[in-house]
Amino acid sequence: MRALAIAATGMNAQQLNVEVIANNISNVNTTAFKGARAEFTDLLYQTERSQAIPNQAGSSPVPEGAMLGLGVRTAAIRNLHRQGSLTNTSNQFDLALNGRGWFQVDSPNGETVYTRAGSFNKNGDGQLVTLDGYTLNPPIIIPPNTLDVTINESGEIFAKVDGQAQPQNLGQLTLANFANDAGLEPIGSNYYRETLASGAPAVGIPADPGFGKIHQGYLEASNVDPIKEITNLISAQRAFEMNSKVIQAADDMAGTVSKGIR
Repeated sequence: MRALAIAATGMNAQQLNVEVIANNISNVNTTAFKGARAEFTDLLYQTERSQAIPNQAGSSPVPEGAMLGLGVRTAAIRNLHRQGSLTNTSNQFDLALNGRGWFQVDSPNGETVYTRAGSFNKNGDGQLVTLDGYTLNPPIIIPPNTLDVTINESGEIFAKVDGQAQPQNLGQLTLANFANDAGLEPIGSNYYRETLASGAPAVGIPADPGFGKIHQGYLEASNVDPIKEITNLISAQRAFEMNSKVIQAADDMAGTVSKGIR
């Protein structure tokens, strides 16, 4: 009975949907986390009767055929790159992006990866690094006798150094933009990797047209809406239950047939 197999695809789809929602909810407090949404498409259709074909020679074509869908399959898990709210931390090395753009950081294997989690700090050499120790690209080195660091909306970094009257310009932060942010590959720890689907990065200066501004002393919060996710979870649970009811009904029908034969 095809209803069993069709309903099984529905249960598998809703199970994946719940797993995506669970990941969103678990990261509701993750800095700069981007929520995801499971998307589905229908499976192949089995033709019981073709449309637009006449029953007999000389008769009009059949206006509607009979095509039976065979269930559902996963099409994509789309990362939703919406802006998250900005949270004040008062930490001079916390940077939030308001608008488009990605910080560029160098991983230990030499690959450039991208993140919007701007919780930076200094390493033993005075370089700005991520929580995992990945160095910011371009590299920024804070002098050891620095009293205060100021980073403006355009990404210019100034240090007030002990014994110097004027602030010292330490460098310029740059951001990367992609034609398709959803095509970036998430690799964990708030990092993303460039792919063919995302396109090559376009590097520019913060606050320039098409690039977001930098806000020092802030972090971008997760863009997950807990209330919406709970609503989606209830909806997915109900859909799973309905598919299980179809399996139960199909099993009862098959049992009726087998009992009738006996």
